[in-house]
Amino acid sequence: MDRVVLPGLALSAALVAVLTGALLAVSPVAAVGLVAVAGVVVVVWRRPATAAYLIIGLTPTLAGIDRGRLIPALRPNEGLAVLLAGILVVRFLFRYRPGTRLRIQLNPIEVTLVALAVTSSVLPLAWMHLVGRPIIADDISYALVMWKFLGVYGIVRAAVHTQAEVRRCLLAAVAAAGLLGTLGILQSLDMLGVRSLLLTYWAPFGYADALSIPRGSSTLALPAATADVLIFSLAIAVGLLWKRPHNLYLTLFLAGASVVCVVGVFAAGEFSCALGLVVAIVCLTAGLRRLDLLRYAPVGLGVALIAAWPAVSHRLVGFQSASGWPNSWIVRWYNLSTYFWPDLFSGQNVLFGVRPSARVVVPTQGTGYVWIESGYTWLLWGGGIPLFAAFVALVWVSLPRLWRQTEGLRDESSVAALAAFTAITAIVAMMIFDPHLTYRGAADLLFSLLALTFVKSPDITESTESPTKASRGRMMELSDVLPTGAAR
Repeated sequence: MDRVVLPGLALSAALVAVLTGALLAVSPVAAVGLVAVAGVVVVVWRRPATAAYLIIGLTPTLAGIDRGRLIPALRPNEGLAVLLAGILVVRFLFRYRPGTRLRIQLNPIEVTLVALAVTSSVLPLAWMHLVGRPIIADDISYALVMWKFLGVYGIVRAAVHTQAEVRRCLLAAVAAAGLLGTLGILQSLDMLGVRSLLLTYWAPFGYADALSIPRGSSTLALPAATADVLIFSLAIAVGLLWKRPHNLYLTLFLAGASVVCVVGVFAAGEFSCALGLVVAIVCLTAGLRRLDLLRYAPVGLGVALIAAWPAVSHRLVGFQSASGWPNSWIVRWYNLSTYFWPDLFSGQNVLFGVRPSARVVVPTQGTGYVWIESGYTWLLWGGGIPLFAAFVALVWVSLPRLWRQTEGLRDESSVAALAAFTAITAIVAMMIFDPHLTYRGAADLLFSLLALTFVKSPDITESTESPTKASRGRMMELSDVLPTGAAR
């Protein structure tokens, strides 16, 4: 195999060198990008797990950059996902052995994930066509959202095969969250020029005023998405700490990241995420089978709240209005009752939804749009009862399995299960306010965590086919194409 691969790599390297030299004279940035892409191709080809490290570690930094800003029609993290998926698919096809049969088996959780994708895209678009409702580009874009996250799941599922690789993925997630939270905290405190830094690429739709308020949107350009990632990453860090790493520096890193995550959630200034944090802490202690640890939660949350006080106080000022309610809550109610609920509950729209697009054009808004600020309304709006049922099925199927896997935290996959269990439960609570299931960065991390829970430990054996049945024909799976260890 190497006799074929190595000459091909050498030829490709020569071609890249020639193209890089030509691009340097025209666009140095493009030349650097070409070299980076070539490097990613080589590394991922040799070590497929690198694809998971990259998608998990870089998404929180790249997902907040608007589509088309650096890559035509895509966010940078989406472009990265397309590149990584392409490498893995080509590698799969190149290593495919003729005469073997492919076997694709979906477990119950994967069935619910596919159901989410289908009921948020195919069914509502078909319904729109049947009732004669025009399908616009925004509908197609939103219809692809769950498929995109399913693609992230597939990348991580195909690339990661050992507990060591799972551990690196989890550490990459914690490191990315540490940077995300630190920037969010500094942004809310208006320190070290972080707001000016974020204005370069991370102002949503170029709307600079979104960064003028003391809330930590960080590099995801959305405070709620930032807080979600920090909540999920807190669960990862606590799970890894509970396994008692023997490295002092790693322990300090995980403890410091946990503190940053908690403070960063409050710095985001989102009421729904504060609720999600409380739910997550309860889930963590329950998953660790140590509910007695909840007695320390008020002290920790109090300290974090004080550390992020500028963002918290900015949100609490809203309760001093004449109505006694924050203006954002009044606007939320107005938007739902004006732009969404009348259409949703008109005729038979609630059956299969109104349209996949979860926003309406309102020129008076700074970003030009009004989004649905209710997760369960979004489910019904985007896919009707089938999408709502698919979400309920995901919760119903995944939580018992993840709960069983957390017992004892036997391996790194069980830590991923603890984080996924915490994330899904927190999302159930936070969906009362916003569609947290599809928030950029957070959804990518959730789907990655679910993929990591299915990586088996070496000491876990599963039933195999009988020799007679196996002799009828060898069944080829992705793990055959992406072997672990030195064979890569």
